[in-house]
Amino acid sequence: MDPRAQAAPTDEATAPGAPGMGFDCLLGRSPAHRAAVENARLVAATTRTTVLLAGETGTGKELFARGIHYGGPTGDAPFVAVNCAAIPDTLLEGELFGHEKGAFTGAHARKQGLFELAADGTLFLDEIHQLPLALQPKLLRALESRLIRPLGGGREIPVRCRIVAATNVALDDLVARAEFRPDLFYRLNVFRVEIPALRDRGEDTILLATRFLQEVASEQGRPVKLLAPDAIDALRAHDWPGNVRELRNVVERSEILSGAEGVIRARHLMIQRRTLRSGVDEADSIGEIVLARSGTSLAEIEIEAARLTLAHTRGNRSAAARMLGISRPTLARLLQRAGEGNAQERAPVMPSAEVSRAREIARATSGMLGGEAIA
Repeated sequence: MDPRAQAAPTDEATAPGAPGMGFDCLLGRSPAHRAAVENARLVAATTRTTVLLAGETGTGKELFARGIHYGGPTGDAPFVAVNCAAIPDTLLEGELFGHEKGAFTGAHARKQGLFELAADGTLFLDEIHQLPLALQPKLLRALESRLIRPLGGGREIPVRCRIVAATNVALDDLVARAEFRPDLFYRLNVFRVEIPALRDRGEDTILLATRFLQEVASEQGRPVKLLAPDAIDALRAHDWPGNVRELRNVVERSEILSGAEGVIRARHLMIQRRTLRSGVDEADSIGEIVLARSGTSLAEIEIEAARLTLAHTRGNRSAAARMLGISRPTLARLLQRAGEGNAQERAPVMPSAEVSRAREIARATSGMLGGEAIA
């Protein structure tokens, strides 16, 4: 069946009651996603095997790291995460390995490093490719000897935690350019999990979008909205360079833009593409109008152009009219046609026949997908 609007699965393993714990948060049914989750499950059964998670930005590498931790035998121990790009080089060594009292000016007390704080659990090193070259030998020694020495310390401390590292670039390419130590790369690459991009996951896009609609509705205390056929087509057509993170943001934005409507349409998605059109540089683009395969009227295109421009000018109608090359009264008429010209007007409502059809398909697909939310 080709789902045109669907409700998220409701089986216990994927219920949103325990977000970010174990593998319950890894929603998907595509073969590529299932293979990645299966590999993660296999390595989770070990206690200290070093793991390298490789995938584009926004694919959910930290969720996989948490799945490996909480799905393994040391799930009750701490999970400690650090982004190697978020901490200045001069502070990162102290954060990772800790320091003794008096190790440097301002070190008034001993501080435990993240290796110690992780104890018997997991230390997640995100964006490992950003680790400074000068610090890489010390991490290599910690991985090989399972010992660390805090700054200013004279004694070595055993490392008991598992190391999970993540990268969104090809580390072997960095090695070839002498930007990453080869010995550290080999030591991190003990068990590699390739996380697929969203564009390679087929219908997982619709499955995830539906789940995100449920989550947003729960957070905002609103009824759950359905995906209209043109919205589903637009979601399938996009290549999602920002992956699952981009999809989550698009869904949340569309839930707001749809107002009182009970259905998300293509025009609500506001998907921004990275293609260049009509000689306009990507940096100068303020958005994109999505044309449905079933057809989009010129009136709808005009209304969407007015909405995009008005959003860009932060509600300044005079500036928006100048950008569009039309008069302010013409812009006002466009917005009134869209139901935005009068605060008393209700948001446009989806035809009852279309609502009934969407709900009918949603019920059918919910039954079809139930119990298969997690790979």
